[in-house]
Amino acid sequence: MIVFVCLDDNNGMLFCGRRQSRDRVITQDILTQCGGRRLWIDEYSRKLFEDMEGNIITDKDFLRKAEQGEFCFVENQKLEWVKGKIEKLVIYRWNRNYPENFSLDLDLTQWNLENSVDMIGNSHEKITKETYRYQVS
Repeated sequence: MIVFVCLDDNNGMLFCGRRQSRDRVITQDILTQCGGRRLWIDEYSRKLFEDMEGNIITDKDFLRKAEQGEFCFVENQKLEWVKGKIEKLVIYRWNRNYPENFSLDLDLTQWNLENSVDMIGNSHEKITKETYRYQVS
């Protein structure tokens, strides 16, 4: 599966109980990358994709159900337990530090950075999109 997450500079995913991922440029970029294929999300993320077209599937057990080549958008889930299923990890960085209360639980030193590009968002003038693949020992 291909996983999308939004992080601050401390790898925080949520801050003060709120999402970091509310930027329409990001949600549109995710749907573009999916190219009409399945995008799995949980109910918490549904609001971000409400008025957008795409093959979006909401399921509380989406990380278990997503298959190879399918896409998952993760805001409030641990990922270490599915690390072996992740083919690619796409991180959108806000290039800021927030007082996070939920962080990415993957050790990114075990992942290879394949690509990094800066984007202009609606909420942030610079969002860095990083693409990683897990290092197989």
